Amino acid sequence: DYELCEEWRHLYPVPREDLINLHREHLLHLLEMGDMEKALQLLERIEDPGICLAISEQSLDQHPNLAASHFLADYLTAHFYKNLTTARRNEIQALYMGSKVLLTLPEHSRVNYFHLSSRPLLVLEQLLMNMKVDWVAVAVQTLHQLLAGQEIDFTVEDIDNLLSKYAEKALNFPFAVKDKRS
Repeated sequence: DYELCEEWRHLYPVPREDLINLHREHLLHLLEMGDMEKALQLLERIEDPGICLAISEQSLDQHPNLAASHFLADYLTAHFYKNLTTARRNEIQALYMGSKVLLTLPEHSRVNYFHLSSRPLLVLEQLLMNMKVDWVAVAVQTLHQLLAGQEIDFTVEDIDNLLSKYAEKALNFPFAVKDKRS
């Protein structure tokens, strides 16, 4: 149906907003089906960069599944980095990093952390609080790789501080002093 609508668009004029809505729904459908290759082809077929940017941003704002969010964040960063405001750029990069970290977790557990996908440090903190040490190791390694050369609102030092804070808490043993009375 989407392809038929796209063919009709070439025959009859379609208002810009309707065109954006059509492509956004088609893109979200392809992403939900897991067909990233066709989604990329769809975005590449769109000739107007302004429409392509609007479609990509609106699709991301619909909060699709984890893989789709990761794909869209990556696409927006790769193709429209200079067109985004600094705040929006940081938001998208954080979502990219958070989704990348979540994709390293076992599939059955991703749903528990999906709501934190745009806050990678909170994902890391939640994993620490849940004592998922093996997952934390992979998450930290992934974040270190992603932070190399990136401009984002947190740094490797922030990750190290978070790890130090929880390491300190893990070693903090409350105890009571007993009196040695006979």
